[in-house]
Amino acid sequence: MSDPGRLTIHMASSLDGFIAKRDGGVDWLEVSDRFDAGESMTPEIVEAFLKTIDCYVMGSRTYETALNFEAKGFGWSYGDKPTFVLTSRTLPKTRRSVEFYAGDLAALVNERLKPAFRSIWVVGGGEVCGECLRRGLADEVRYSILPILIGDGISFFGRLDRDVALHLLDAKADKSGMVALHYEVRR
Repeated sequence: MSDPGRLTIHMASSLDGFIAKRDGGVDWLEVSDRFDAGESMTPEIVEAFLKTIDCYVMGSRTYETALNFEAKGFGWSYGDKPTFVLTSRTLPKTRRSVEFYAGDLAALVNERLKPAFRSIWVVGGGEVCGECLRRGLADEVRYSILPILIGDGISFFGRLDRDVALHLLDAKADKSGMVALHYEVRR
């Protein structure tokens, strides 16, 4: 591959900026708003979009949440794409596409993922997203804001030690009332 891959941070949050409740709960993700002027997210559109993602990176709590969704019958959201779980804990491995990683995040991204994958998506959690921004590893941020306020919880990003300038590339609203923002990270 001649061009290095791009690392995208993607997260869904409440309007007040939380990705989960303090206890890790995400039951609020199923909102019941309706915005008639919004775009429709048909299964075909979603499927075509997911095909553009080459691999996923997530923290251990996000992985456990994904396993919990799967156990409840919602399926495994990441298909058969390579999924790298950042953890030093022993976690259940339920599929071959999952790899656990406990080393340096910058080495994983720059030496292994960017040379091998065109589209790398970091899908949680807040500490992992914050670390990607602190270390200058992220190329873009996609932020899906759901129409709900939960008042307290786990922030989208772990604390940042500096400002991170962004450039808005796109903004869309869908029929559920979710607003999707797409930013490029300025260097």
